[in-house]
Amino acid sequence: MNALSNDFNLLGVESRAFLEQEHGLRIGGRAVPSAGDRKVALVDPSSGNVVGHVPEATAEDVDAAVGAARQALEEGPWARMRPHERALAMSRLADLIEECGRELAELETINSGRLIGNTRAFDVEFSAHVLRYMSGWATKIEGRTVDISAPYMPAGEFFSFTRREPVGVVVGIVPWNVPLCQAVWKLAPALAAGCTVVLKPAEPTPLTALRLADLALEAGIPAGVVNVVTGSGAVTGAALVSHPGVDKISFTGSTATGRLIATHAAASFKKYNLELGGKSPVVIMPDADLEKAIPGAAWAIFGNHGQNCCAGSRLYVHETVFDKVLEGVADIARSLRLGPGLDPASQMGPLVSRAQQQRVLGYIEAGRREGATVLTGGSALDHAGSYVEPTVLVNTTQHMRVVQEEIFGPVLVASRFSDEAEALRMANESEYGLGASIWTRDIGRVHRFIRGFKAGNVWVNVHNVLDSALPFGGTKGSGVGHDLGEQSVLDHTRIKAAVISL
Repeated sequence: MNALSNDFNLLGVESRAFLEQEHGLRIGGRAVPSAGDRKVALVDPSSGNVVGHVPEATAEDVDAAVGAARQALEEGPWARMRPHERALAMSRLADLIEECGRELAELETINSGRLIGNTRAFDVEFSAHVLRYMSGWATKIEGRTVDISAPYMPAGEFFSFTRREPVGVVVGIVPWNVPLCQAVWKLAPALAAGCTVVLKPAEPTPLTALRLADLALEAGIPAGVVNVVTGSGAVTGAALVSHPGVDKISFTGSTATGRLIATHAAASFKKYNLELGGKSPVVIMPDADLEKAIPGAAWAIFGNHGQNCCAGSRLYVHETVFDKVLEGVADIARSLRLGPGLDPASQMGPLVSRAQQQRVLGYIEAGRREGATVLTGGSALDHAGSYVEPTVLVNTTQHMRVVQEEIFGPVLVASRFSDEAEALRMANESEYGLGASIWTRDIGRVHRFIRGFKAGNVWVNVHNVLDSALPFGGTKGSGVGHDLGEQSVLDHTRIKAAVISL
C-alpha cells in the first residue's frame, strides 16, 4: 500500500460494511432505488480508487422525497409531536452520532479525503453539540401578545397575538468540504422549528448524509421527516430548487450557484438562506504577538487543506514584520506532512477530487503568469491521489485572480501594507464578505477593525472560530441569512398574526 493512500485495514467493521452495501436514496423512512439508472461513482481522494456508487436522483425521485416530507409535515406523527418530544428526538440523534462516531468519521475521511482527527472532532463531536444546542430551541419558539388600536373600529375590543409556525418543507443543499457537519447545520434548526427536510449532499460526498438519515429514524424522528436524495447539482439539485412543494432552500456552496438559486426561489417566493464563497483576509499588525499570529495565519489557510469557505486565504502583513511573518508561515507550510486521512500522522490530506486538484493548480499557474512569486509549494505530488503542496504566493497585487477569486485549496496570497487605512482598504477590496481576522494588542485598533471589516464574522487574534450559539453568515457575495444561533431557528418559521373579537 502506497504511504499516500488510505489503508482500508484501519477501518472499523461498521464503516467497512456500510461502504460495501448497495446505497439507495432515503425517502419516507426507507432506502429505495432511484427511478433512473444513472449511478455516481464515489472516489477515495487519497488513491483515486472508486469505493462505491450512489444513485443520481431524478425529478421523479425528488418529487417522491418532497411528497414524503410534505406528508410528514402535515399528516404524520411529526405534525403532532410536542416541542419537548422534538427536542428529545434531536438529543437522541446527537447521542447516536457520538455512539457511531468512529464509523461516521471513517466514512467521512474515505469519502472526502479529510484527516480522521478533524472528521472526528468537527463532523462528529461538533455535530452532536449543534444538535443538542438546537434541540433546546424547540421548546423556546414563541409569539407575543399585542394590544392593537384599530382606530377605524372605535367600539371594537380585541385580543391579538402572533405565533411562529414551521416554514414547511426545507431543502438543505450540503457542500463537500465538511459534509456531515454541514448536513447537521441544515437539519438541526429545521427540526427544532418543526419543519421537515430533504437533504441533498454534494455529489462526491454523500455517505454520511445517508447514514445520518438512518440514525434519525433510529432516534425516533418519524419517517419522512429526514429524506436524502443523492446526485448532481445540475439534475437533482435543479429539480429540488424548482419543486413547487418546497418552502425554503438552505444552500452552502459557490456564489455563482447561490445566485441561480436566489433567482429561482424569488420566482416562486420561496424563502432561502445562502452561505456562499469567501476570500477572508488575515491582517497582522506590527504589535501582534507573532508567536501566535504566524501559526494562526498558517492554519487559517492550511486547515482542512484550504477547503474552507472562511479560509484565511489573503494575508496582509505590516511592512515592518512582513519578512519575518512570511518566513514563519512558509516554514510551517514546508514542514507539513501530506498523507491519507486515515493515517494519524498526516497533517494535510488530499483535495476532494482530481478536478479540484486541477482547479487549484490552475490558479497557482495563473498567479505565476500574472507576476506572483511562489515562495513555497506550488505543485501536485506525483501520485494518483489529489494532493497539492501547501503553497504561499508573494509579490501579489489586488487585481490578480489569485487575490480576488476563491481558490478553495491550500494557497495563500500575501501582501504588505503600511498603515491601518491601507490594510482595511485592501481587506475590503473583495466581492466576498464572510470572515476576517485582525492580529494586534491594541484594543482601540481592535474596535476600529471590527467596525471597519465588511464581513459577517470577525475574529481577533484567532481565525475561524465557530459556535452553535453564534450566527454564521456573510455579506456581499458571501450570501444572505445565517446558519447556527437563534437566528437560524427563527429563519425556519413564519409569523402568523391573529385577532380575536371579544
